[in-house]
Amino acid sequence: MQKILLVFLLLLQQGLLHAGMVSGYVKDENGKPLPYASVYNKNGQQGTTSGVNGYYQLNLPEGMYTLVAQHVGYTKQELKVEVGTGRVQADFILQLQQASLKEVVVKPGAEDPAYEIIRNAIKKRKEHLEELSGFQCKVYTKEQLQLRDFPTRFLGQKVDFEDGDTSKKKILYLSETVSNYSVKGPGLDKLEVLSTRVSGNSNSFGLSLPRIINFYQNSIVVQGLNQRGFISPIANNALHYYRYKYEGSFWEEGVEINRIKVIPKRKYEPVFSGTILITENDWRIHSLQLQLLKESQMEILDTLQVEQLYAPFENKQWVIRKQVLYPTIKRFGFDVVGSSVTVYSDFNLEPGFEPKFFNNIVMKYNEGSNRKSIDYWDSIRPLPLQPEEIIDYRRKDSLEQARKDPRYLDSLDRIRNKVSITALLLTGESFSVQKKRVTISVNSLLQSVSYNTVEGLALAVSGVWNKRLDSLNAGKSISLKPTIRYGFSNGHLNARLQGTYNFGTRNASSLSFSGGKYVFQFNNEAPVGPLVNSFATLVRELNYMKLYEAWYGKLQYRKELNNGFVVSGGLQYQDRWSVNNTTDYKWRDHKDRVFSPNLPGSLLTVPMEAHQAFSTDISITWKPGLRYVEFPDRKLNLGSKYPSMSLGITKGWKGIFGSDVDYLKWESGIRDDLNLKIGGQFQYSVLVGGFLQRDAVQVPDFKHFNGNQLMFANPYMSSFQALPYYKFSTNSRLWMEGHVEHHLNGLLTNKIPGFRQLNWFLVGGVNALWLDGNRHYGEVLIGLENILKILRVDLVMRFDQGRFSGTYGRLSIRGFSIGSND
Repeated sequence: MQKILLVFLLLLQQGLLHAGMVSGYVKDENGKPLPYASVYNKNGQQGTTSGVNGYYQLNLPEGMYTLVAQHVGYTKQELKVEVGTGRVQADFILQLQQASLKEVVVKPGAEDPAYEIIRNAIKKRKEHLEELSGFQCKVYTKEQLQLRDFPTRFLGQKVDFEDGDTSKKKILYLSETVSNYSVKGPGLDKLEVLSTRVSGNSNSFGLSLPRIINFYQNSIVVQGLNQRGFISPIANNALHYYRYKYEGSFWEEGVEINRIKVIPKRKYEPVFSGTILITENDWRIHSLQLQLLKESQMEILDTLQVEQLYAPFENKQWVIRKQVLYPTIKRFGFDVVGSSVTVYSDFNLEPGFEPKFFNNIVMKYNEGSNRKSIDYWDSIRPLPLQPEEIIDYRRKDSLEQARKDPRYLDSLDRIRNKVSITALLLTGESFSVQKKRVTISVNSLLQSVSYNTVEGLALAVSGVWNKRLDSLNAGKSISLKPTIRYGFSNGHLNARLQGTYNFGTRNASSLSFSGGKYVFQFNNEAPVGPLVNSFATLVRELNYMKLYEAWYGKLQYRKELNNGFVVSGGLQYQDRWSVNNTTDYKWRDHKDRVFSPNLPGSLLTVPMEAHQAFSTDISITWKPGLRYVEFPDRKLNLGSKYPSMSLGITKGWKGIFGSDVDYLKWESGIRDDLNLKIGGQFQYSVLVGGFLQRDAVQVPDFKHFNGNQLMFANPYMSSFQALPYYKFSTNSRLWMEGHVEHHLNGLLTNKIPGFRQLNWFLVGGVNALWLDGNRHYGEVLIGLENILKILRVDLVMRFDQGRFSGTYGRLSIRGFSIGSND
C-alpha cells in the first residue's frame, strides 16, 4: 500500500508540475517567428518571453486570463484563455504597427512635430525617473555569446577551444540566472541570485545583468564600453546631440503612441540611433529600438542594439517587461555575436523593505544557487531553450565530466604543455598539471636578459610555481618564485626565493615572504626597468640604474577587513654593501658622454658603507562605500564612488640583529578616480609625509620620488615623468607629492573633422612635489591616448623651482610596465 501511495503521489506531483501551462508561438502575419516577444498576464504579475523560434510557455494557476503579446514595432494582441489542469495552446499573430501621420500643417522651414513630443518627454523625464520609488520583481536572464568565424592561428598559436568541436560556428558562452531584483529609487538596488547555471562549468556563477538601462537618466553608463557614458535621446541636453523625425502614431488601449526616429546630429558623439516610442499626454517611453556603433565611441564592441518594452501595471504605473541586448564584435579574425535576454515578472510595487536591506552587498549569490538540477531549470525557465542551446548544455556538461578523469587531464596537459619557440623567446612559457591544480610559468629570454654597467650582461632565470589549494575556491592558493641571477662582468651569483599564501573566505588575506642574496636599486620600488635601461646603456651610453647588493629577508601580511578597511604589516632585514661599475661596453660611443659612477645622484659622493638595516612597517587603507558581489565562499570588490585614504608608518630599529639604522617615517595619502561621464575622467593622488626621527638614515631608506629619464613612461599616478632619478630624494621633516590627470575620453577630439575618425583622446596632467626648505618641482603633461587602443604619447614640460627647464617626450603601452620584472 505504501508503494502504491508513493507512486500515486509521484504521478500527482508530475501532473501538478505540468498543470496550468500555457504555451504557443508568437509570429508575424507572414508566419515568421518573432523572437523575444513579451507575453504576460494583463491583470497580474506573471510574464515570459518567446524564444528565437517564437515559442513561449507560461505557468499559471487555474482560472480565466487575458494574455497580452507584444513586440517592438508590432501591434499588441490580447487573447482570453482558460487554464485548467493540462496544457493550453495560445498562438499569437502580430501585425506590423501601422503608424498614421497626423494632419499637421507644417510651414516650410518649420520644425518637425517630433521635437515638441521630445520636449514634453524631457520635461517629464525626472518625474518618470522617480516614479517608482521602490519595487521588487523576479528576473530571468539568459546570456549567450556565439562565434560566427575565427582564425586557425592567433599570435603564432593554434586556436583550439578544447571542446572537440572544429566547426567555425559555435556557442562560446551560455548561462541562465534567476534572481530577485529590488530597487529603491535611482542608484539604489540589490540583486539576490536564486539560481544560476553556466554551460560546461558547474562550479561557476553565471553573469546576471538585470539592471535596467534607464533612458530616463541623462547619461547612460554601460560598464566597459565608454567611461563618458552615452546621452539619452530624452536627456536634458539631448537637443544639442540629436535630430528627430516624426514617423506617425497609433492607438493602443486608448493611448496614443508616437513613433520618433532618433538621428545623431554629428558622427563620433556618444549617442544612439534608432526608434523610440513615446505616449501622448503623459510622455513616457512605451518601447524602443536603439543602437550604438563604433562611431558612437564604443571601446570594445562594434555594435550594440538595445530593445526595451514597457507596459502599464497597477495604478496606471508602467513597468519594464523585457530588455534585450545584441552585442557584436569583430577583432583579429574573431567574429562574435551575442544576446542578453532579460525577462521581468512578478512585480511588487510596494515591497516594504526592512531596515538596512540595502547595504554594501549589491549582488548576492545564494548558497547552492549553482547546484540546481536540470529538472529544476526545466520547470522554472520562462524562455525555452533553442535546439543549439540544448545541444551545447549536453555536450559541454558531458565534457566537464570527462575532464574530471585523470587520464583526460593528462592528455590535455600533453597538448597544452608543448614548448613554443615564440614563448621561450618573447612571452614566457607556461605548463599545467590539471589533476594537481598546479601551473608553472617560466620567464622568456627577453624577460631574463638585461645589461647594466655593474653586472654587464645579466641573466636572471626565474619561474613561478602556483597551486590552487581548493578546487572550488580559486582565491586560496600558494605560489613560489625562485630566481637565480648571474652577472657575467662582475661574476656575482645572486639568488632569492619569493612566496605568497592567499587565503580567507569572505575577506581576502595574504602572507608573503622573500629572502636570499640579491641586487636592489637604491630606490627599492625599482623605477628603472631592466629592458629600457639596457637599451639606454648600450645605445645612448646612459646608465641610469644604480644598484647595491644585500642578504635580506622580508615578511609581509595583508588582510581585508569589513567596510573597506585593509591592514598590512611587515618586517625586513637587509645586510647591504656597495658594488661598482665593472664594464664600459656599449654599442654606440658618444664622444660627449661617459658612464656615471654607480652612485644615486648627489646623495652619495663615495660608495655606500656596508651596514645592516632592520625595519618594520604597518599601514591601513580605507575606501568608504565599497560595494561587493557576495559569492557563497568569497566577495568581489566592485569599487566605490568615494576616495581611498591611507596611512603608513615605517620604523628602523637600531641594534636589532646588528641594525645600524634609527628612524621613524610616516606617509598619508588620498586618491580617487572621478567619472565625470560626458566630461571625461578625473584622477588625483596626493601624498604627504616626513621623518619624525632621523638619527641614522641610509640612502635606501630615504623617501624616493619615482622619477623617469627614459622614453617609456612610468605609472602616471605614482611617478614623475621627467624628474631625474634621486634628485629630490630626502629625509626631510615634511614633503608633499601630487598627481592630477584629466582624461577627456573623446571630448573635443570628436569635433575635429578627419581627426575624430582616429578615435584618439586628449589627456592632460600636472605632477608636483614640495620639500621643507621651499624646494619644489613640477611637470605639465599634454598627450594623446587610445592610439591603436593601446598607445599613449605625452609632451612633458618640466619646471624646477618655478623655472621652465625643458620639454620631453614619453610613450606608454597599455598593459606594459617598464619597472622591474625580476
